[in-house]
Amino acid sequence: MQHEMNAIVVFNKAKDKLLFCKRRKEPFKGLYNFVGGKIKPGEEHIHAAYRELCEETGITEQEIELMHFMDLTYYTDEILLEIYVGYLSRDFEVYGEENELFWLDENHDFFDRNMFAGNGNIGHILECIRKYETQKKVCN
Repeated sequence: MQHEMNAIVVFNKAKDKLLFCKRRKEPFKGLYNFVGGKIKPGEEHIHAAYRELCEETGITEQEIELMHFMDLTYYTDEILLEIYVGYLSRDFEVYGEENELFWLDENHDFFDRNMFAGNGNIGHILECIRKYETQKKVCN
């Protein structure tokens, strides 16, 4: 049985900071990660992303529009990880009960496995988003 999960990449309004949680439990305890969680059986996936985002940060659909950006499939672990990205429409004070939340500048080495969860995937995801944003600017 495949486990379906999501991770949400949240940029602040100025698009110069990213929202991370610091994991309090394994896997990747003590490392920064994107917010997100499990998709419930039968739940529409975009609704699961908004639900997890609101539960973990207080951010609702009124503050952000999410785009389903990419999927990562881990066949040996039977996990489908959906990646969503969004930009806050206004400055927003986030709060987290499950994990402590932080706004980090874009100048970090997101491939640093001693600081960030995901075995380098956070860096990979952000590089894909940057490439997409660059291509979007060229086309407009």
